Amino acid sequence: MKIYTKTGDKGTTSLLGGTRVSKNHDRINAYGTVDELNSFIGLLRDQEVSRHRTEELQHIQERLFTVGSSLATEKEIQMSFKPDIRDSDIALLEKAMDDMNGHLPELRNFILPGGHPAVSLCHVARTVCRRAERAVIELAEKEGCDEQIIIYLNRLSDYFFVLARMVAHELGVDEVKWQPRP
Repeated sequence: MKIYTKTGDKGTTSLLGGTRVSKNHDRINAYGTVDELNSFIGLLRDQEVSRHRTEELQHIQERLFTVGSSLATEKEIQMSFKPDIRDSDIALLEKAMDDMNGHLPELRNFILPGGHPAVSLCHVARTVCRRAERAVIELAEKEGCDEQIIIYLNRLSDYFFVLARMVAHELGVDEVKWQPRP
């Protein structure tokens, strides 16, 4: 099977359903940003995180494939073919955050990304997730989309913030606290 098809050489691509749209279409931007996030999560999984976190991150990657496939599907077809994000997926993120927060000191300062490559990658994932969320919201405002996706991405960006703190804690790395000028 050839990977290249040459069908996108003029700047268009197909949605699931066959409709061709510009590669600059809001739908392509939304699922492309989710794909970028998924790639950063793969890089994060390759860092010094516990086996439990690696499995958790893989689960998130699998959910993001669900999100991407939903976003890549023509609006008219989404109701008949809908790989969904469930309330239980969102609850899983919330439980993971609650569990991690139970081991962390109270947050009293803003935290700067940094301190260790794995911690920094958590923050990269957080910011790319926020960008994906904005892209999905823009798409939703124009064409609509499953609101569970927006909720999931919102919760996921929070998860990456807490994960950054937890990874720093697990690695014995000091969090980089923001110090405003006097």
